[in-house]
Amino acid sequence: MKFGIVFPQTEIGADPDDIARFAHAVEEAGFDHLLAYEHVLGANTASRPNWSGPYTSESMFHEPFVLFGFLSAIVSHLEFVTGIVILPQRQTALVAKQSACLDVISRGRFRLGIGTGWNDVEYEALGENFHNRGKRSEEQIDLMRKLWSEDSITYQGKWHKVTDAGLNPLPINKSIPLWLGGTAPQVIDRVARMGDGWFPFFNPNLQSQIELVRERAAEVGRNPDEIGIECILPVGEMGSNERDRIKLCSDIGVTHVSAVTMGHGFKSVGEQVNAVKRYGDDVVSGLS
Repeated sequence: MKFGIVFPQTEIGADPDDIARFAHAVEEAGFDHLLAYEHVLGANTASRPNWSGPYTSESMFHEPFVLFGFLSAIVSHLEFVTGIVILPQRQTALVAKQSACLDVISRGRFRLGIGTGWNDVEYEALGENFHNRGKRSEEQIDLMRKLWSEDSITYQGKWHKVTDAGLNPLPINKSIPLWLGGTAPQVIDRVARMGDGWFPFFNPNLQSQIELVRERAAEVGRNPDEIGIECILPVGEMGSNERDRIKLCSDIGVTHVSAVTMGHGFKSVGEQVNAVKRYGDDVVSGLS
C-alpha cells in the first residue's frame, strides 16, 4: 500500500515558505505522494442564503498545476496527485498541456485525478456546461490520452475538434496515470471502463463498490488488478481504530491511502507538520 498526505488547501495560507515547509515535512516523513483538491472559484454565500456546498468564496484553494510546478523544484521524490481536478469545467487541450508539462518538469511524478464536480457556479464562470459534464468527461479522457501519446492528431468528437496538431513536450512515457473520483454508479462504470485508478469515498459500501468495479472491468476485457484505488482518511492520534481502518482498506483492495490534516482544529502550519510527522511515524514506519 502507498501512503500520502492531502495538501491542506483551506488551512495552509498563502505564504510560499509555509507551503514549502509542509511539502518538505511530508517527504521527510516518508510518504509516497502529496494529493491536492481543487476549486477555481468559491461562491459568495451572502447572495445565496440556501447554499449547502462545503466550500465558499472564503475557502482558499491553490491552483494545483501551479502548486505542483512550484513544489516539483523543492521536493525530490514525492508523487503529485490531483484529487481531483474538475475536468469538464476546463478546456481539454489545455489540461492535457498542463499535465504533460508538469509530468516533464517533475520527472514523471504526476498522477492526474479528475472528476465532474458539484459546483455549477464554477461552470458558469468558466463558460462550460454543467449538465453534460459526465458524458463530456469521457470524450475529454479519450482526447487527452491521444494528445499525450502522439506527436500530432486529428480528432473529431461530439464536443472536441483537433486538426493535425499536437502537444510539445509530450509526457515522459507518452501517458499519464488518469484516475477518477466519485462513487455514483455512472462513475463506478466509467472507472471500470476507462480509469487507471479510482478515488472512492470511504463508506460502508466500499467493499461491494470495489467488487463491482472489478467485475465490470473484467466484463470489458480489462485486468482488474491494474486499477488502483485510493481512499482519503482523517489524521488521528493513530490509535487502534485508525490502524484497523487502514487494514480494512488493504484487505478489500485499496492500494493507496492519503491522510487529511484539515478539519482537526490545527491553528498553524507547525501543528499541521507535527501531525504529518506523528502519522508518518506510525503509518509509514509501522504499517508499510
